Amino acid sequence: MTDTTVMHPTKRPLFERMALPWWTWAFPLLGLVAIAVGLAKLGTAGTIAAAVILIGSVLAAVHHAEVVAHRVGEPFGTLVLAVAVTVIEVSLIVSLMLADSGDASALARDTVFAAIMIILNGIVGLCLLAGGLKHGEQRFTLRGVSAALCVLAAMVVLSLVLPNYVTSTPGPSYAPSQLVFVAVVSLILYVSFVMVQTVRHRDYFLPEGDNLPKDAHAAPPTDAAAWAAFGTLLVALVTVVLLAKDLSATVEAAVLNAGLPLAVVGIVIAALVLAPESLAAYRAAWKDRLQTSLNLALGSALATIGLTIPAVAIVSLVLGLPLAMGLDPKSIVLLILSLFTITLSLGTGKTTVLGGVVHLVIFAAYLFTTIVP
Repeated sequence: MTDTTVMHPTKRPLFERMALPWWTWAFPLLGLVAIAVGLAKLGTAGTIAAAVILIGSVLAAVHHAEVVAHRVGEPFGTLVLAVAVTVIEVSLIVSLMLADSGDASALARDTVFAAIMIILNGIVGLCLLAGGLKHGEQRFTLRGVSAALCVLAAMVVLSLVLPNYVTSTPGPSYAPSQLVFVAVVSLILYVSFVMVQTVRHRDYFLPEGDNLPKDAHAAPPTDAAAWAAFGTLLVALVTVVLLAKDLSATVEAAVLNAGLPLAVVGIVIAALVLAPESLAAYRAAWKDRLQTSLNLALGSALATIGLTIPAVAIVSLVLGLPLAMGLDPKSIVLLILSLFTITLSLGTGKTTVLGGVVHLVIFAAYLFTTIVP
């Protein structure tokens, strides 16, 4: 006889009633314990365990930010998620900049550049390849993607290329007044894009016709779930910041002792922060929702510059940390190639597997030339 007994809602575990998967609150709590006992300083095993907890806390923080973002709606939802990710990214960057293992003045630049290359070539390339292999030709709304690429090109050049050509200070750096100007301009561009994407021209970023996702009108979480997610989000962010501080010197020293360029640390940070959105973008492309996939990818790239650069600039000016922003010639070549290629591959509103292959090859070249400069 089939058991038809249904558990009463109030008898379910609290985290289930709050729509919180167990791991999203377990990792932040483990993080607090790890910080209290100094787990990162208890030898190799402790360092590895602390690193695993840090990664889990990052994923948990992004999950809770998405729950809150869904509850508050647009445009504030997009900003909640972007701010949460920026707090994580900036905390990791600043923690490593304050470590004494080596010169980390270019770490913010390397992390932002790594994020751009991961998104434009790694994530987009993987999505186009996966979608092309399964569905052949995929379509998306060209106007929204063109708007995102336009803003992204302006942000990238002003933040990472122009510092090489100003003459107020020597080297690839901005003078304080120039740094403030670029930070403000980046923030203005990002906020303007968010308003266009979520309010004024939302239709530019929505799938056309039959490509609307089945969960496009999913009911938002309850108030209780949103408040629970918000509280756990705060715990997760505190955990990430403090664990990053504990692990920063060890990670940086390990990279330098292995004979690898410090830029590898930037790639690790960017990959860690972008992991949740990368997975979501890939899943969307696999389900023939390329518009959603591109929204996630390009939105992440814009948030990386539009929020991270202003935040790092403020920290640099307040703490007096040196900040090298200009890319070297090799990186500029790869950046120009990436922007040029993605403009062509996404310039018709239709994509095939070939675009994915090209972007992944460029990404492989970036990784190889970073390790073997």
